[in-house]
Amino acid sequence: QVFVELPYPGTSTLSIYLRNPSPDYTLRDLLSSLPPTVRLPPMSSLFFTMDRKIVSDSTPIFNGSPMPAFSTLRIDHRIRGGGGDGGATGAESRDCYLNMYADKKPDKVDPNEVRLSKWVNCSLSYEPLRHPIVMDELGNLFNKEALVEALLMKNMPKEFGYIRGLKDMIPVELAEIPGSKQKGSMRFQCPITGLECNGKSKFYAIKTCGHVLSAKGLKEVKSSGCLVCHKEFSDGDKVVVNGSEEEVKALWEKLKQKKKFGSNNKKHKIEGGGDGSNNKKSKLASSLVAPANATKEVYASIFTSSKKSDFKETFMCRSLPLGRN
Repeated sequence: QVFVELPYPGTSTLSIYLRNPSPDYTLRDLLSSLPPTVRLPPMSSLFFTMDRKIVSDSTPIFNGSPMPAFSTLRIDHRIRGGGGDGGATGAESRDCYLNMYADKKPDKVDPNEVRLSKWVNCSLSYEPLRHPIVMDELGNLFNKEALVEALLMKNMPKEFGYIRGLKDMIPVELAEIPGSKQKGSMRFQCPITGLECNGKSKFYAIKTCGHVLSAKGLKEVKSSGCLVCHKEFSDGDKVVVNGSEEEVKALWEKLKQKKKFGSNNKKHKIEGGGDGSNNKKSKLASSLVAPANATKEVYASIFTSSKKSDFKETFMCRSLPLGRN
């Protein structure tokens, strides 16, 4: 008696009785002796398993059989090709498989998300922006606390190597959107027009007072003073906040000119005696007035070594170094 489990769901296990079988009866012969009601594909596309191990079709059932009595065999379909998912054939090579994934392009970053992150997160620590907030000469926003910590620890990234201290920063005042902090992230807006600072509109920071206003607000309400605190400013006091690549390049050129002018000015000041060191020396020299009848011989007579020729060595002073130096 042999038990055979078919590969179709919902079918029961068949119990096959073999009467007077041949001693050389194999599993291949067992397939041909299945009832006609069992419809199976050709024998070349089937194989036997027992205890989840493949059993060859030429395995004998009786003489020298490795199968114990009352064993259950399972018939499974033989899948041709690769992994059986329909995406590979025997004709494909490994290079074709690698080239299929090599041409895959990386996911594109949404430019709107990048612009928004500059208005929401600190450019140094990438933490959410919170007051007090400062800005550099290129329009990047920083949390003052994170910037001071980086300056003290001396671990400022190379991209911000032009920042030497807080004197290079501009304190800014950003108007919060009411209720944005309670929603999880602090958002800012123009205090005049109400435009949100999300990278879609241009914003300026005024150096004299630090208020951040939209370009639209400055254009609609023309004034020589800040629209919030009414402090006077000029066009040179306006700095684009989180500007485009072209605007950042223009600010960088302006910053390099400023650094170069500052170094040249310091050099001229030192060469011209602007630090007062030469003036102090001249005042000190003018205050020293030689007394009357003071000549070189008088000053030289103070020192014993000035008259070596008049010195006569005696027995008492032979060991003294006088007159020998």
